[in-house]
Amino acid sequence: MLQERTKARSDRPLSGWRLRIHDIIFEADTPAGKAFDVLLLIAIAISTLAVMLETVKEVERDYGEILRVVEYVMTVFFTVEYIARIISVTNPWRYITSFYGIIDLLSILPTYVGFFFTSARALQIIRIIRLLRIFRIFKLGRYVREAQLLAQALKASQWKITVFLGTVLALCMVLGSLMYVIEGGSQPGKGEGFTSIPRSIYWAIVTMTTVGYGDISPVTPLGQTIASFIMILGYSILAVPTGIVTVELSQGDQKKVLTTQSCPHCARQGHDPDAVFCKHCGGRL
Repeated sequence: MLQERTKARSDRPLSGWRLRIHDIIFEADTPAGKAFDVLLLIAIAISTLAVMLETVKEVERDYGEILRVVEYVMTVFFTVEYIARIISVTNPWRYITSFYGIIDLLSILPTYVGFFFTSARALQIIRIIRLLRIFRIFKLGRYVREAQLLAQALKASQWKITVFLGTVLALCMVLGSLMYVIEGGSQPGKGEGFTSIPRSIYWAIVTMTTVGYGDISPVTPLGQTIASFIMILGYSILAVPTGIVTVELSQGDQKKVLTTQSCPHCARQGHDPDAVFCKHCGGRL
């Protein structure tokens, strides 16, 4: 009975000031919602920039106090935003346990955790924990409509890319083993060289991806010939996953694009334009 009453309360539609807050925070098709999105994007950019600048010793030494003030202000802002998101949905627990709900929580926790660690040794832990604030950048994706098409294209092409990567890995294993047989161990004046099949496979991967560290290089004419073939092959292979995703993107443009409407019950997006109920929780939109 208690569960039924709780479910009934959670399924009640929003009204009054809670509905207004929901429209501003979660929706992007209203002037107020767009203005809030722009403000939030600016705050995310400032916060992310402050995180990066704090890792520069010269900047931290000269502007450390300013960066800390910026950190506290941004933390308060994101805390208010997080609380507002919780109270503006009919089922707060669904939002709290959602992907973006967890990201929002991780973006504000490090600063508060830092207040409870004051010893010099613990400060090193705080510095590592504070890096979690970089997760705020993931919140940028929810406001970019094109990100929907990109996510759909990547999902549609995941198996093709997986097969492609498996083929490339097998090819690197074959070519690496072949180079191990040809080079036959240490290179004169070059260190250990192709001393094992795993090390030779590592060289094949580095060469095929056109990275070319130069720590290992063939010295025999046949080995250099095969290395040249691998380099040329690498250029052609790099274009394959790009082509796969490009095809899916072009097909995605012709498909029905999902809206940015947010469910007032679970706060999740990605609904069809004509949807009446949420595809994730079943609540009325």
